[in-house]
Amino acid sequence: MADRVAVVGAGQMGNGIAHTFALKGFPVTLIDVSADALARARSTIESNLDRQIKKGTIAAGAKEATLARITEATALEAASDAALVVEAASEDRALKFKLFGELDRLAGPTTILASNTSSISITEIGARTRRADRVIGMHFMNPVPMMELVEVIRGLATSDATAVAVIALAKQVGKTPVEVQDYPGFVANRVLMPMINEAVYCVMEGVATPEAIDTVMKLGMNHPMGPLALADLIGLDTCLAILDVLHAGLGDPKYRACPLLRKYVAAGWLGRKTKRGFHSYA
Repeated sequence: MADRVAVVGAGQMGNGIAHTFALKGFPVTLIDVSADALARARSTIESNLDRQIKKGTIAAGAKEATLARITEATALEAASDAALVVEAASEDRALKFKLFGELDRLAGPTTILASNTSSISITEIGARTRRADRVIGMHFMNPVPMMELVEVIRGLATSDATAVAVIALAKQVGKTPVEVQDYPGFVANRVLMPMINEAVYCVMEGVATPEAIDTVMKLGMNHPMGPLALADLIGLDTCLAILDVLHAGLGDPKYRACPLLRKYVAAGWLGRKTKRGFHSYA
C-alpha cells in the first residue's frame, strides 16, 4: 500500500491534487474546515473521473476505486499519519505560515510538508517550521488532473533528499516535475502573470475587447486559451495576489497590477467561480 498523502484545502486545486494521488493508488486524506467544501470537492472529483472515463483516459472501474481511497476530514490533526502533506489553501501568506506551523507540530518527524503556492516564498514558509529541510513547493497546474507540469520549488534549506523524493512522487502520479529555485513567482507565474496583466491593460486602455484579445493570443500565438479567459479560470483575486508578491519581492514596477484588475477584484468579479470576470459565465 502506498504511503498516505494529506491534502489541506478542498478548493479547485486541492480537490484536483487529491484526485491525482488517489487515482494513482495513494490513500488520501482531504482536509478542509468546511464540510460543505469537502462535499463539493467529492462531487467535483466524481464529475472529473466521469469525464476521464468518457474520454477513455482511465478505465471505468477506476472511478469507485479512486473515490474509495479518499477520506474527508475537517480537523488538521487528520494529517498526522501522512508521509506527505500538500497544502493547497488560499494564496495568503499569513494563512500558509499559520498552517505550516500547525502541520509541523502535528506531522511525524519524517513527513514532508509541501505547498502548492503559486508565488509565496518556500524559504519563508519553511522558516515557520522546525523542519525547513523537509519543506518544499509542489506547484501543480490547473486543472490538476489534466495538466502535466509540477514546479518543484526548493527553499534555501530544502534538502537534496526531500527534492529527490518529491520529484519521484510527482513522476509516480504521472506528472513531469521541473525543479526551480525559490524566487518570487518561481518560473510559471513570473512569466505568465505579466502577460495576463498586459492583457488587462489592453482592456483598460480600450485597445480591444476581452474576446478580441483572447482570440489574438489563441490564433496568433497558438495558445490553447486566451490570457483573460485563463485569468478567469485561475481567479482574478489569485492573479492579483501573485502580482503583488512579484511586485513586492522583485521591486520592479513592471509587475505592478493593472488598476482595472484591482477594480474587478474589489467588485467581486473574480472569474469563473463568481460567474463574472473578463468574460461572463452566467
